[in-house]
Amino acid sequence: MSSLFAFPGQGAQKPGMLQRLPEAPEVAATLAEASAVLGEDVLLLDSAEALQSTRAVQLCLLIAGVAGARLLMRGEQRPDYVAGLSIGAYAAAVVAESLDYADALRLVALRGELMQQAYPEGYGMTAILGLSLATVERLLAEAAESAYLANINADNQIVIAGSDAAMTAVAAQAKALGASCARRLAMSVPSHCVLLEQPAQQLAEAFAKVQLSAPRIRYLSGSSARPIFDTERLRDDLAFNMCRVVDWQGTLRTAYERGVRLHIEMPPGSVLTGLARRVFEQGTLVAFDGARLDTLDALLRQEGSQSQ
Repeated sequence: MSSLFAFPGQGAQKPGMLQRLPEAPEVAATLAEASAVLGEDVLLLDSAEALQSTRAVQLCLLIAGVAGARLLMRGEQRPDYVAGLSIGAYAAAVVAESLDYADALRLVALRGELMQQAYPEGYGMTAILGLSLATVERLLAEAAESAYLANINADNQIVIAGSDAAMTAVAAQAKALGASCARRLAMSVPSHCVLLEQPAQQLAEAFAKVQLSAPRIRYLSGSSARPIFDTERLRDDLAFNMCRVVDWQGTLRTAYERGVRLHIEMPPGSVLTGLARRVFEQGTLVAFDGARLDTLDALLRQEGSQSQ
């Protein structure tokens, strides 16, 4: 049996998310390094006002994820797999020792800026619950205005991206077909579709100057739902994941099929834990937020001993 550290994506952010991280040397060092690299106090990035910025949101998610993972890995414990939803992939790559944390901070700052500049207003993402993927794809194909498939989060939880008008029209049709919910997400950009191909290409140019290493912890791509072992595929996966469909359901299935039975969601929140319950027929699912540190440590030690 194996373990997975899962890193959440945009939409999981909460005001005060960095302030609420545990007081520990590993967390303090992670925050201090981020402030030094970025030349600003990162504890000012998680206010409700600051989190209106895509750059701030993505940096906070990276910092929180890395801090949480480093705290759990302060001893000999290591997860067998890491995976991240969208921006969460950057924290996963840092924890897998493929991407230097300082490089990740600079790249994520640029990523957020490029995405925000590409679509400053009038676009975003909408979650549709209660309809199958095939039904949502049909609605998108028939839509008068362009909206796009963005995330396959679960068998009945699909996220679309596009303009406000396009998403409103598709959401209305979805509800007419029996969708239990069609909810606009806390996203100001249309991620994970062709609309972000140009900023992804710009990010890829910056990535070309960064050195990567082969993952020392198995890295699962949230886009392809497959493991990545070599640096060039990882570079491509990270640079272009903003314009590729997220297959989180497939990623969880891959993890489960490979023997993962301990799923620990890194901060903030517990959205990924809820999604994992639809895939993991057996095992333990827990979120860092709200759990006792000694409980998480014990779970990792137990899973590690059973894997040997």
